[in-house]
Amino acid sequence: MTNLNVLLIASGCPEELVDTWKLPIQEACSVYEITGGRLPMFLAQVSHESDSFRRTVENLNYGTLGLLRIFGRYFPSEEIAEGYAHNPERIANRVYANRLGNGDEASGDGWKYRGRGLIQLTGKENVREFSKHYFGNESLVVDPEGLKKPYLAAMSAGWYWQSHDCNEKADTGDFEGITKAINGGLTNLQDRLQRYMDIQRVIT
Repeated sequence: MTNLNVLLIASGCPEELVDTWKLPIQEACSVYEITGGRLPMFLAQVSHESDSFRRTVENLNYGTLGLLRIFGRYFPSEEIAEGYAHNPERIANRVYANRLGNGDEASGDGWKYRGRGLIQLTGKENVREFSKHYFGNESLVVDPEGLKKPYLAAMSAGWYWQSHDCNEKADTGDFEGITKAINGGLTNLQDRLQRYMDIQRVIT
């Protein structure tokens, strides 16, 4: 098997971050059975989601046009979007309100449980489920900040991947199905595919 360092770089990881991510990803892939042909798909997806392993907290700093384009269902008019533009905390609290186990906009849950980790684990319920799975308690619900550190960022990504049947999808080559399981749609599918092809190229 091609060295993981090489695969990480092929997926987009800067060389100076390889040592940060190699061991956490190795362990996550071992625990969650992300082996063989599953690994290139996993690396392609998490590399995209984390901006090439540079970011483990969701970027919600959108302007008015970005809010209308990406979160139009939550910002039905330009006037409403303008009131939230470039205010990540307010954006998160509106976009993630009353779903994913979160309370309403005023609860602050949207911001507290915004995406963290290599797959951007989002929402109180997802955080609770991973915390119970990994620690046997709800400690991450109290303090989800640990999810942005490399080890838990990788482990939570592996857990999400396995628990959403992405191993099985990878075995059948269902890259679009994996993208939907992670993203909820096919956002930036071409970038994800390009990363996958770049990894495959160094393997072959």
